[in-house]
Amino acid sequence: MIVGIPKGLLYYKYNPFLQTFFSELGAEVITSEDTNKKILNEGIKYSVDEACLPIKVFHGHVFSLRDKSDIIVIPRIMQVKKREYICPKFCGLPEMIINSIPDMPKTITEPIYAISKRKLYNWAENAGSIITKDKSKIKKAFNRALIEQKGYDSGIKDENYRLNIALVGHPYNIYDDFINMNIVKKLNKLGIGVITEECLSEDLINKEVDDLYKRPFWTFARNSYGFASHISKEKQVNGIIYISSFACGIDSVVVELIKDKIDEFPFMILKIDEHTGEAGLDTRVEAFADMLERSC
Repeated sequence: MIVGIPKGLLYYKYNPFLQTFFSELGAEVITSEDTNKKILNEGIKYSVDEACLPIKVFHGHVFSLRDKSDIIVIPRIMQVKKREYICPKFCGLPEMIINSIPDMPKTITEPIYAISKRKLYNWAENAGSIITKDKSKIKKAFNRALIEQKGYDSGIKDENYRLNIALVGHPYNIYDDFINMNIVKKLNKLGIGVITEECLSEDLINKEVDDLYKRPFWTFARNSYGFASHISKEKQVNGIIYISSFACGIDSVVVELIKDKIDEFPFMILKIDEHTGEAGLDTRVEAFADMLERSC
């Protein structure tokens, strides 16, 4: 059986778990190509107009796997932290895909509650049973996948740069080089290092979030706010760039919270969608870099 895993959304954080799990079950695992213009165009074609750029891109990744896979994994990620949820679009992602892309093969759409090992195993048991009925094999594959995931480091922490910027936003906006137009390489070329939220401990993020009048409902909001708040307060970077998808409801809230918290700290928001021009993005990044250079 060929299992297709789309290289979009939270693939950049959880791909070791998914690939290891299905490989250990004996399936042949394939992934889509890195995001490119063709994948984006197919995603725009099959996605609803109101979807954000990462959701459209994910449609394109699924379409590219449609005729190559016996089964496609569409992660319906609901929770990774207790009392918090992922973006609501993740909840209905399988329905969006199945009803938008014709002639889809079988899909794995079980909800993923990764708030405990037991909860996550419920997903593994249901998903694994499509490949094999051997429960001991599923459990072994699950444990092996957890080990691989724990050993995976997806963060960016550049060193030996005179200037440094915190890159904040949803993981798929930061780690998909096509979506963000290679912003990390652009910054490095300008002599600026990049730091992401994975380089900050969970305890420090939680400490910042505890000062809010209300606990964030969305995990993405908690992580972005806590990271930006701490790293600006401690002056660990020279500035912050927030990469935001156009029409993202979560970002519209968390950006304002960050702006209120960091006050006059250098902060720039880059809004991206399928119409964003690279020349315009380059101009804004270069101007922000010049500003930081002059303020040093």
